[in-house]
Amino acid sequence: MADHAEIGVFGGSGFYSLLDEVREVKVDTPYGAPSDSYFLATVAGRRVAFLPRHGRRHTLPPHKVNYRANVWGMKALGVKAIISPCAAGSLQAHVKPGDFVTCDQFVDRTNGRADTFFDGPIVSHVSSAEIYDPTLREIAAQVIEEQGITLHRAGTVVVIQGPRFSTKAESRWFSSAGWEVINMTQYPEAYLCRELGMAVVNISLITDYDAGVIEGTEAVNAHSVIEVFEKNSARIRTVVLGMIARFPADLDALGTRDALAFTRGDGGTATPEDIRIFETGL
Repeated sequence: MADHAEIGVFGGSGFYSLLDEVREVKVDTPYGAPSDSYFLATVAGRRVAFLPRHGRRHTLPPHKVNYRANVWGMKALGVKAIISPCAAGSLQAHVKPGDFVTCDQFVDRTNGRADTFFDGPIVSHVSSAEIYDPTLREIAAQVIEEQGITLHRAGTVVVIQGPRFSTKAESRWFSSAGWEVINMTQYPEAYLCRELGMAVVNISLITDYDAGVIEGTEAVNAHSVIEVFEKNSARIRTVVLGMIARFPADLDALGTRDALAFTRGDGGTATPEDIRIFETGL
């Protein structure tokens, strides 16, 4: 089927602009419109769907992104695994601008975002204890290190509401907790992928030190973040496309299809009928 993909990437046009035969597809969802069209292409023999998280012209701020629609659209296309790269700030001196981090945990500091598909009548509580897939993180680590990029193989990303950056006091608070990365989009995106049984891996490209981490450094601003990210766009593109070539043939083996098991509000396992209703909305 032409409008089908097995791997999804939340990222801008830099990831697919140089690929052959890119097909633009609009997807309707029960949650409204996604950030943009999905762009489908073949990479290393795998069908991949790319979606600009903020829209192709970066018109959606992080607190206005329709994360549920974005994730649902990926699922509707058949996606089973998601690569979720992002620009991020550092909360620790040893995590330097230009480094990559494959995060293994997040801390949610957002507010008011629609962050679940389980609004009833199905009540379910999906674990987020291990939100980022370890198999995909290992693949990412191998590709990143082969490119000679400094990598931190684990890290916690603090997700703030945005669009404002942290105060120095907030930044010192996050840093003192031992967390490594700060970003505005990983929640609820990563968790929603988990709710739909899709494996997800994050690659955080460090663009700056957050305010208050290192005294005397210039306060972060949007211009500097975009500038550093664009300078490194070729590196992150190479990594993402290299990862796709190494993804396991059987994406169901990643273990996320059982995400609904033992999650119902009555303590039971989600039944096939529960999942059918949930996945189709019917």
